Amino acid sequence: MFSNVQLAEWAGREPAAVRRRVEAAERLLERVTVIPGTRIPVGLDALMGFIPVIGDLAAGAMGLYIVWEARNLGLPRWTIARMLANVGFDTMVGAVPLVGDAFDVLFRSNTKNLRLIKRHLDKHHPGTAVIDAL
Repeated sequence: MFSNVQLAEWAGREPAAVRRRVEAAERLLERVTVIPGTRIPVGLDALMGFIPVIGDLAAGAMGLYIVWEARNLGLPRWTIARMLANVGFDTMVGAVPLVGDAFDVLFRSNTKNLRLIKRHLDKHHPGTAVIDAL
């Protein structure tokens, strides 16, 4: 399925490997599918929100993985605090019945956190930058 080289590249601590993992986690949490009949992407963060309280806590815990990776990359404390605030705000408001479910679709804390990580990587590790083709 995967060669040892591919697994080492994916599981490594180098910035390019971290970037791939964080992008995959964000995609899973925020854009795994679309709402039928629309072009609005949703992920596990919004879907798990339908399970009262526990689903939002689990989605918040999964969002903390992205923050953990950012900490390991050496992002500044202020940026880590901002990322924690994004996840905390998303988790708290997302736990409110009905309103929280709609909020989870609109407020994408994991996407915001990915953007912060990419900004850091592009500045401090430019070799990890990926050019997206249209």
